[in-house]
Amino acid sequence: MSTTTLTDINDVFGQAQDGSVAAIIQILNDRLAGSGIRTRAVFVDNVLQLLCEAPTNEQLEKAVLVEDIRKILEGIAPRRIRRVKINSRLVQEQQLLWFEEVSRDPDSQLLWSEMITLKQPHWLKRVARDLRRPKLRVEMPEGASKSDLRQRKSFLSGIIGGLSVALLVIGVGVWAYRQRAERATFPVANSEKPPADQLPLPESYDSFARAVRIAEQAAKDGAIADSSDDWLALAARWQQASDLMAEVPASDERYSIAQDRVNAYKSNSESLLQKARQAD
Repeated sequence: MSTTTLTDINDVFGQAQDGSVAAIIQILNDRLAGSGIRTRAVFVDNVLQLLCEAPTNEQLEKAVLVEDIRKILEGIAPRRIRRVKINSRLVQEQQLLWFEEVSRDPDSQLLWSEMITLKQPHWLKRVARDLRRPKLRVEMPEGASKSDLRQRKSFLSGIIGGLSVALLVIGVGVWAYRQRAERATFPVANSEKPPADQLPLPESYDSFARAVRIAEQAAKDGAIADSSDDWLALAARWQQASDLMAEVPASDERYSIAQDRVNAYKSNSESLLQKARQAD
């Protein structure tokens, strides 16, 4: 029988902070289990659509539940998630494709719904939070592949990269302030400095690289997925990869590749949704 370790908990929380819908749901279900509430979610059109279910109306009291969920999500502060729509209904036997059912007929499906906007932490607090996140040991189980090891190292390098960018931005700001102060006192002709927007960003801020990592992992996990829940979770990850590819600017030399993968990843997401629907 497997046991949940502190490292496992920290890893799930870290994934939730990085925007993993599956990890966010795991944390919400753990925190709300005492209230008899179960949650499901899907990320659609930059909104986290959250479904809360319980056996009775009293367990789904709107004012209490909305505030509890707001506190939990703002404590996680997941990246790229700002808006959350909380939907509630009594527990139903049919759980698959709930978002399609709710979207088609919300009046008959839901008790109530509420859109909230999460407060975002200051970027310095986010950097400090990443630094406090415990370092995960890169010890792989027997039989693990080298790609698994690279993915673990990539996760750690993302944290280090975030700190590097923060220090770089602070350093550039201090240097620019001193330069302006010096020019105000001793004007210098033809002074030049490189624009801050030309400074290279590490991979952790590269939406193309992040999309590729998510897609590679989704493809790997898709080989062992065997249930509708698995396919729905994978569909959300493919959609996230598509959204990240859509953020690649036209000035990027990989723009044409990114545009092609926007459609490819979206197609994968839609195929998995259709597969889950057929299994219903």
